[in-house]
Amino acid sequence: MLNTMTITGTRATTDVRDDALDEAFSTYLRPFADGSAAHFYLGGAAGIDTKALHWLAENTAAGLTVAVPCTLADQPKTATDVVRHWRQRGRLTDVIELREPVLATAAYHARNRWMVDRSGFVIGFPRGADPRSGTWYTLNYAASQGKPRLIVPL
Repeated sequence: MLNTMTITGTRATTDVRDDALDEAFSTYLRPFADGSAAHFYLGGAAGIDTKALHWLAENTAAGLTVAVPCTLADQPKTATDVVRHWRQRGRLTDVIELREPVLATAAYHARNRWMVDRSGFVIGFPRGADPRSGTWYTLNYAASQGKPRLIVPL
């Protein structure tokens, strides 16, 4: 199951250069994306979720599933646009709408647990070490499940 991975990361990427993210994705995602058996679960939020989705869709043949806590329409427009772009091009395996009743922290945590539960490996791109962040919540949940994690600080 190590060929099935969850990507988690910060939404705060506006100050990170695109070429630096491309290099990080090339270094830390590409080795796991080789082969047609690789599959990634990504959230549908802005930031690492959509930037990693875009990079993986353009640079790999890996399967890609986007999971959102409520519906795709509840996500920020910039994130929705990226997901729709790759969906229209047939690059997504699936878009999962978990239909949580309220878009709040608990819904994002439920989405992250859903992705981790279907993965054998979690790759996180945290910003800082605040254990209350969604990225660290997800990484710690994966650890509690005994799943390996790769942490790439931004």
